[in-house]
Amino acid sequence: MGTSVLEASIVAEIWRATRLGSNEFLVTRLADTVAAMTLPSPPTPYDHSEAHMFRIGLAPIEEAAWFEGPYREADGDPAKRKAATYAASPALCWGETEGSRAGQAEVLEMMEGHFGRAAAPRDFTAPPLRRAASLVDDDLCLMERREAGWTLTAASLCAPSFFSAEEAVGKSLAQLHGPVTGFGERLLPRVARIFDALAVDSIVERRNWSVVASGELFLPSSAPVRAREPLIAPQDAGQELHLRMERQTLRRLPLFTIRIWRHPLEDLRAHPERLAAFADAWDRVMRDEGQTFRDYKGLGPLDGLVRAFLSLKSPSAPTNQFS
Repeated sequence: MGTSVLEASIVAEIWRATRLGSNEFLVTRLADTVAAMTLPSPPTPYDHSEAHMFRIGLAPIEEAAWFEGPYREADGDPAKRKAATYAASPALCWGETEGSRAGQAEVLEMMEGHFGRAAAPRDFTAPPLRRAASLVDDDLCLMERREAGWTLTAASLCAPSFFSAEEAVGKSLAQLHGPVTGFGERLLPRVARIFDALAVDSIVERRNWSVVASGELFLPSSAPVRAREPLIAPQDAGQELHLRMERQTLRRLPLFTIRIWRHPLEDLRAHPERLAAFADAWDRVMRDEGQTFRDYKGLGPLDGLVRAFLSLKSPSAPTNQFS
């Protein structure tokens, strides 16, 4: 795919933001990238080249756009939602390694600077990263340099997509991305260099997407979700299958943030351009000869259901707003 003037400008901005030389990483243009609090619904990251090639599609953002606002109130106050998740599944959604409290405190201080110190929760008994996580809908992951390289030393994961704090905290980048075909050989050195060279004041973001047979935010395991897939009737695919969209940001400590939105596929019918973009992205992923993205996301078994949804010609009213 050729490089447009816009793509070239994005590349130049990322080079300046991260202080990396040319060819350090590949950049792909993401669809509908916006400062989210100005829109009634979130962006749609249906860029087929990122999905097809697992390219590191990063774009620089201003600090004002570090966190995106809520698109609906159904999930309620993030502090209350996360407190309930901590209580119900403590090992799955929270973890920290010995010696990580200093880094956690730095995260809290940085977020207090962003939101205002008065916004910070007054529960001084909670670990600093958990206090910081209560300020936002995003999950927070603290990455620090250890003997094995960049390592996840603490994490608040209250909206995970098929992984948990229990299995992830304490692992290095290579261990965390072991299931991704080609990551160790092609991408690990580039990701490590991005972490190494990220400037103190720079923030970068990327977006990702998948389709899952669940509308729940908290999905630490794929097993119950995969078990539902064969039970879904083709005519119900629009309601039972959910588009799960993910926005990630990276900021020097490094702090890695993950924000999830999801909605039934049926809701796309109210947005014809997004429905067309999704259909195109899905077709490209299914035609991917390398199968990397399709297999890693487990999308292959859903192809029949998704195509059944896309083949329906009669539009119906959306069941809920994008969230």
